[in-house]
Amino acid sequence: MARAPLFLARQGYRRRRLADMARLMPVLGLALFLVPLLDANGGFGAGMLIYLFTVWFGLIAGTAVLARRLCVAAQQQDAETATTGAGAGNGAGADPEGRR
Repeated sequence: MARAPLFLARQGYRRRRLADMARLMPVLGLALFLVPLLDANGGFGAGMLIYLFTVWFGLIAGTAVLARRLCVAAQQQDAETATTGAGAGNGAGADPEGRR
């Protein structure tokens, strides 16, 4: 019986890390939005509002970049699957990502 490769395919690994980053964006956003509460004694001034809107815009831009890269990675995987044949070499019962 052949052993599974020690290292994962580079494209699949990158796609999973992008998906992990996308899952972490809400946690990052929550942490960044809660930072002003550490200095809320003086109230919410203009600087605080600028910070909140900057973080908000940064989260939107970061999520847009992640979504774009995830779409490109999914299209590349679809193209690769179409050229190599559906499930070629994966064996019966394997999922589309090649894990068993």
